[in-house]
Amino acid sequence: MGFQKSKDDIVCVSAVRTPFGKFGGSLKDIDIYDLGAIAMKNAMSKINLDPALIDEVWWGNGDTSNTKDPYTPVVARQTMLKAGIAPETPSVAYDQACTSALSTVKYGARSIKLGEAKIVMTGGSTSFSTVPFLLRDIRWEGKRHSSFMVEDPIIPLGYKDYAPVAVDSGNVAIEYGVSREEQDELALASHVKYGKAWGRGFFKHEMQLLEIPQLDKKGNVISSKTLDIDEQYRPDINIDKLAKLKPIFGNPTCTAGNSPGMNDGSTAQIITTRENAEKMGLPIVYTLVAISTIALQPRIMPVSPAFAIKKCLDESNLTIDDIKFIEVNEAFACVPLVSLKLLSNNRFLKSDYKAMVKEASVQPILDNNDAKYQMLKEKLNVNGSAIAIGHPNTASGARIMMTAAYNLKENAGGYAACAICGGLTQGAGAIIWVD
Repeated sequence: MGFQKSKDDIVCVSAVRTPFGKFGGSLKDIDIYDLGAIAMKNAMSKINLDPALIDEVWWGNGDTSNTKDPYTPVVARQTMLKAGIAPETPSVAYDQACTSALSTVKYGARSIKLGEAKIVMTGGSTSFSTVPFLLRDIRWEGKRHSSFMVEDPIIPLGYKDYAPVAVDSGNVAIEYGVSREEQDELALASHVKYGKAWGRGFFKHEMQLLEIPQLDKKGNVISSKTLDIDEQYRPDINIDKLAKLKPIFGNPTCTAGNSPGMNDGSTAQIITTRENAEKMGLPIVYTLVAISTIALQPRIMPVSPAFAIKKCLDESNLTIDDIKFIEVNEAFACVPLVSLKLLSNNRFLKSDYKAMVKEASVQPILDNNDAKYQMLKEKLNVNGSAIAIGHPNTASGARIMMTAAYNLKENAGGYAACAICGGLTQGAGAIIWVD
């Protein structure tokens, strides 16, 4: 089934990212503004685009504690200024947790559809390594130095009024019949697929190698290091090592091995209309067919990518069988697996969206077609995903879109579905088309 083009289609004309660094790795000393600016600059230079032509910036960033200016730091604006974008350009720092960089495409596209912009910079950046420790509750009461309680805001990763996201995800996996063993198998496959893809040069399409200055103790540059691979990747991983790891925070299935790391990185995508891209002679990376943001009950995060994809399928009048490849971010190994359980369930696919939201809020939606489930797994994350690549949260949504697009280009085009979950069961999805 081919896509019917229109001059008004929203298209991506440049999609790039930095390599993703591991926690405390090669990117640990790069300021969050500089990290984002690297991706923005690379996106513009890849297509020789004058920064003055960027009309708006929508930028995902979910943490301001690690900025130089943690109180109202305007991350999008400081990042775009470092990237050389004109100071007269409006910008929005956007926080929808892990879904942010995908959702920035949605809201940038809205600006274009409203006639408020022609070319929009979208994307996001995260730096876990630069998150500081916190000292709370000392502003209004004097405390002796020995009584200060130092808090690490990223351990455990989650939300203070709720269970850690790993706990909820592990429990939902059991409810949907996704075993610990199947999650470990997916984690292993993620690393194996990534290794093969990196070996054949696949990630050179999206990943710009990074020269990182190496400093001495006095802050002087003494050498440089070239990073051209995602540091989360573990080539020596095997199923026995994965099986020995204990679940984290008391959940039943999620371990450090079948979950991604806390990573550093940035992604950038430039969008415009097909008419404008063709007029300017810009390459089209992909066409945006449908895009969605969704939310459900906070506890059931692993189901949200399926709901985001279903919403896109419904809006585009496509079926899951029309989709050539599926990219679902591996926030935990159970997330894509639970989502595929739903996407292989004919009742889920054919039922009213709101009715399914209501049902999922109170009980698992079961009765998936196992043959279809296995078929969808063959289409899933064929070059690896976050368990091997890394998951710098508010950058990852754009990463899955560009990975899907370059994979389609390598495989004669077609449709791809992309989706990502976000904290407390938010979700974002997109269907893209490549000629």
